[in-house]
Amino acid sequence: MPFLNGPTQAQVSGRYSADFSVITARSASIAYSGPVYQRTASGEVIPYTPLAPAASVNPSGGIAVGVAAETKPQLLVPGSRTRYVGGLAAAPMAAPPAVAEVVWAANQIIGRPYIFGGGHGSFESPGYDCSGTVSYALHGARLLSVPADSSEFMRWGSHGLGRWVTIFSNAGHAYVDVAGLRLDTSAADDPTRQQGPRWRPLRRNNVGYTVRHPLGY
Repeated sequence: MPFLNGPTQAQVSGRYSADFSVITARSASIAYSGPVYQRTASGEVIPYTPLAPAASVNPSGGIAVGVAAETKPQLLVPGSRTRYVGGLAAAPMAAPPAVAEVVWAANQIIGRPYIFGGGHGSFESPGYDCSGTVSYALHGARLLSVPADSSEFMRWGSHGLGRWVTIFSNAGHAYVDVAGLRLDTSAADDPTRQQGPRWRPLRRNNVGYTVRHPLGY
């Protein structure tokens, strides 16, 4: 099991589900109201209690969390789907540890501005462009050692859809789906219309993009 401290997958989600491979969305709604857990600094998995008032709701729905906090909480949810929790993403408990690390790394840059070239000279940047965002998330799971641009992602990793992580790229843009939620700087198919690195609904289609995935994921 990926998370040995706290609830097991069977305890919180029942039988294993393979619905994480979905890459297009019928609906733009990504609101989630189910149970949310937090992995503490000691590795313990405990029920998550938002620090923000419950009345503070994200425009896309769900619990409000401290998106502006310097260090974001490591959120977890039962099952095999990444869930949207007040601006951040909660990693699925059924996923391999590297998938959770991709999610938690990406959360650290949510809300930063779009900056062309951001995240390429260094993984650390005041803002990120599309491929810089994808690079930062993959680097968080030690799947990428040097930032890549969108053209480089067209040849990166393995061909086709991933079981958990799928990268879509062409010469001008890149984004990544992680177990049913999209990390992207573009507001396409996102009713919030906010720019910069954010978690968003899956696209209605991914036409015009090369499809790759990290080997094994």
